[in-house]
Amino acid sequence: MTTTNHFLRKLFISGLMLALSVSGFSQSSAEIDDNFQFAKQHQDDIKLSVYITAHSVERLLSTPEGRREATSLMMANGITKVYLEVYRGGLLVAPELLAEITTYFTQNGFEVVGGIATVPGGDIGVKQEGELGWFNWQNPKTQQDMKKVMLDAAPIFDTFIVDDFLCTGDISLESKVAKGDRSWSDYRRQLMTELASSIFIDPAKSVNPDIHMIIKYPQWYDRFHMFGYDVETGPKLFDEVWVGTETRGQYTQRFGFVQPYEGFVNYSWIKSMAGKKIGGAWFDHGDCDALDFVEQAYQSVLAGANELVIFNYGSFVNGHAGHHLLRMDFEKLARLAKTLKTSPIHGIAGYKPPHSDAGGDLYIMDFVGMFGIPLMPTAYYPENAATIFLPTQAAADPNIVGKVVASHKQGKRIIMTAGFLAKVDDKGKLSKLAGIPKPEVGVISAEKIILDGSETTLERQLDLEAPLEVKKAIALLEVKSGHGTIPFLTKSKDGQVYVLNSHTFSEADFKAVGEVLLCPRPLGLLDLPTSWANEIRAVFNEQLQIELNAPTRITMQPLENGDLILHNYNKEEVELQLSGLENSGLLDAFTGQKLDTASGTLKMKPRSRLWLENNH
Repeated sequence: MTTTNHFLRKLFISGLMLALSVSGFSQSSAEIDDNFQFAKQHQDDIKLSVYITAHSVERLLSTPEGRREATSLMMANGITKVYLEVYRGGLLVAPELLAEITTYFTQNGFEVVGGIATVPGGDIGVKQEGELGWFNWQNPKTQQDMKKVMLDAAPIFDTFIVDDFLCTGDISLESKVAKGDRSWSDYRRQLMTELASSIFIDPAKSVNPDIHMIIKYPQWYDRFHMFGYDVETGPKLFDEVWVGTETRGQYTQRFGFVQPYEGFVNYSWIKSMAGKKIGGAWFDHGDCDALDFVEQAYQSVLAGANELVIFNYGSFVNGHAGHHLLRMDFEKLARLAKTLKTSPIHGIAGYKPPHSDAGGDLYIMDFVGMFGIPLMPTAYYPENAATIFLPTQAAADPNIVGKVVASHKQGKRIIMTAGFLAKVDDKGKLSKLAGIPKPEVGVISAEKIILDGSETTLERQLDLEAPLEVKKAIALLEVKSGHGTIPFLTKSKDGQVYVLNSHTFSEADFKAVGEVLLCPRPLGLLDLPTSWANEIRAVFNEQLQIELNAPTRITMQPLENGDLILHNYNKEEVELQLSGLENSGLLDAFTGQKLDTASGTLKMKPRSRLWLENNH
């Protein structure tokens, strides 16, 4: 009986194994088609990574159970690369634990990178005197402690990233003495440039000569120079540059009223300096609903990022609604990233020199992009561009007047802000080209605009930079205020020079609400009626030969192959008209569906996007 049962059991098992083999489920069959394998297959186009903070490393990865959970979570989300943080806020992870976890993840098919968040805590370093919780980098203890961390951690990793906090706002007596006669900006940039080498790069390479060192910049690009970030020298020192695209929620105050287009602006601007050293983009879950979260991924990819680092692993343990959307859209993002390698976004050049003060134009490029203007920021004067946008930041270029005059002679279109014209030392040359007297900054808040010849009250007041006067220019858009009728947009008589009399934020606006880094309040600029949005958009986009009739909070980003990415960031459905839509046979390449454009109108659902691909 025992022999018979043994024979039957062997026969059953053999039959089962044969059936599994035939059906493709044997151990020797092809790998399972899951998110992890799919991500591996597409990692040359786009790669998803996760950053694990020091506290999560100790709390969640120090046991076999925690590591198995991490492996399952990351594989399920298509994450193929892990960043292990060695230090944050006084917590220093033991090198032995880091080495053990690195080996585990490597054996399970993940790439592993080291990372550090240089923020004070415990008895490590000295906290700065100032508004934010950063280090006093002038203090020898901070320098010695951070150098030791790097010497201990560098042998473990092939690649290492320095997170957001390689900056300082310290105003202690110690730093004041070291600053001397220099400006805070000059002193801090010079200090942090020196320490980037002496505390991070040189010690790391002394114990691990082949280590690949990365610097990650945050997203608050218009404030970098104030707190020690030197975006010109950083890419020269480090092996690679990562960029923060963490725009989060545009309607909420917690992390500033940041516009989604800012991720594209920040990455593109830094890329203009980093060149081939540009690497991935980095965003997080902070203040994000599901749509905010995945929208960060799209603008990162559109800017050219081929790796998306998600901060942080703890949010995957706790769960976030955006993870589902990212899993569902991974294939679309990979396909988009692949297309952009050969057909990147092109558009309108916006000039922001490195280390440039913004005056009343803080983060203006983000808002211009939200008008459906494909603004492409650059750190160097775009002399070959057909249209050139010059906000206040451009006045930091000591040779800007000669460059603008030369561009004007070449027939280029110049769009200046009133803030730029007020700040630039032009001896009246550029004001003459614009056809208006040189303005003096004096912020005006208008509650009414002139619309179709009549006064119309706005939902939210519109801020203007100066009480412009029109002499030899034409006023295209005007507001009504206590100062009378003030032009908001002017055109020179030769049709080449335009002045945009906008005001976003100034240092005074930041201080009024205690903000240091991010947009302090919502603006009426994005509540302008569609006719005004169309007028502003046409001035920027005319030479692109793309005519868009749409409200604000629509982004439009053309690819060099003629495709077009549209994104509706509004909370409601919108209708838009686009030149050449009638019977155009357009496809939405994201879905493969043919679009109904017979009437020349497209409908876009709230918080949605389209990839317009010509099917001819």
